[in-house]
Amino acid sequence: MNNSSFIPHLSAVSLCLLLSACGGNPPVVDGGITAPPAWQFAERDAARATNQRWWTQFGSAQLNRLIDQARRDSFDVAAAMARVRQAQASAVIAGAPLLPEVKFNLATGHQKLLRGKGGPDLDVSQDDDAVDNFGANFSASYEVDFWGGRAAARDSALYGVRASESDRATVELTLLGNVADRYAQTLAARERLQIAELNLSNARNVLKLVQARYDAGSATALELAQQKSLVAGQQRQVPLIQQLAEASRISLATLLGQPVQALALEAEPFHTLTWPSIGPGVPSQLLSRRPDLTRAEAQLAAARADVTVARAAMLPAVTLGATVGSDAYKAAEILRSPYYTLTAGLVAPIFDHGRLSAERDKARARQDELLHTYRAAILNGFADVEKSLSSITRLDQQRQWQDEELQQAQAALRIAESRYQAGAEDWLTLLAAQRTLYAAQDANVQLRLSRLQASLALFKALGGGWNTDS
Repeated sequence: MNNSSFIPHLSAVSLCLLLSACGGNPPVVDGGITAPPAWQFAERDAARATNQRWWTQFGSAQLNRLIDQARRDSFDVAAAMARVRQAQASAVIAGAPLLPEVKFNLATGHQKLLRGKGGPDLDVSQDDDAVDNFGANFSASYEVDFWGGRAAARDSALYGVRASESDRATVELTLLGNVADRYAQTLAARERLQIAELNLSNARNVLKLVQARYDAGSATALELAQQKSLVAGQQRQVPLIQQLAEASRISLATLLGQPVQALALEAEPFHTLTWPSIGPGVPSQLLSRRPDLTRAEAQLAAARADVTVARAAMLPAVTLGATVGSDAYKAAEILRSPYYTLTAGLVAPIFDHGRLSAERDKARARQDELLHTYRAAILNGFADVEKSLSSITRLDQQRQWQDEELQQAQAALRIAESRYQAGAEDWLTLLAAQRTLYAAQDANVQLRLSRLQASLALFKALGGGWNTDS
């Protein structure tokens, strides 16, 4: 998504003013928060750089296609782009008073006295009761920015552009993270459904065995009822997981800006999605990575400029003006009587019932509010990264033991089935082995999904793609 597409169709002069003003770097804003030297749970051997197209590192061509579609068709991103264009236009409007305003005026008039002798405001009389006049002039006006209020208003609007662009980046980052998350949930639900159907088939096979033993008199009615209950419970899981899969698919289609009927997903095994080793860098780099932090910083800078604007409004203002034109009573003679006019004015507030000082106090209070908001955003950003790193560390530990749990559950079921068929084991052991295996298989998929979601959360917490060397 190219930021150049955001520039509206403005006049050449206005656009040049905007771009020249945007060329400088914004002043450094001190949030008063000291970043820790390192993350608590970061992997030591993690990669030091991440591709800007971070979603490609999950190894799914279909996910890449969905992400590109979301960036192109999302209504939320389109709305955020429109807000950027609004902010750019506002910046041009705010910067325009820094240069003189020039106007051209072409006028004509006709006066006719209906009755009476006329008056001082009329150019007509009883002797000449109808007069035509023609005029043309160029006028220029300019308010001298002695106190920096006009420049501060422009700077505030430019910071608003930066804030709006950061807001667009936040919207896009959230959208892409949600697309990847819903896609992973959809694949995970499909795999959970396959596991549920396989376990249902296995439970039905065991039910046939128990039924045969019951018919032969070697199994009790309690064993038969318990196995039927297990089959019913397994059957109940199927529509439940189907509902989860359908909900994820519907949400995914909405994020892509289309109805679910138009979403076509190819069959992709859930286990083919892989997560990368992510190098989070150092905490101090987070301030320039996360778009929500750059947005809060820009808003704080804009609030500081607004204080200057409010303070300048309390001081005298000097206005200069110049007019060059010509007037005549006949259109053919309009250029034969040129003239010019120079004006200067000084306006100073004397008594306004405290309105201007209240505006200044309001701007200062707004600045204090955004300073505290910026500090809170920094701490929340650090916390988001730490939570994601902690989740990755603990989920990796859980998965190590869960793999062992799954292997032992599979072995236990095989042993329990063979011993039950041979009459060497009671049915309760087989029932417990079936339930344990299904729970372990389902937990395996859910842990893998949680691990993928933790990586997605870390990408989002770090502000998406970045390069730690920049």
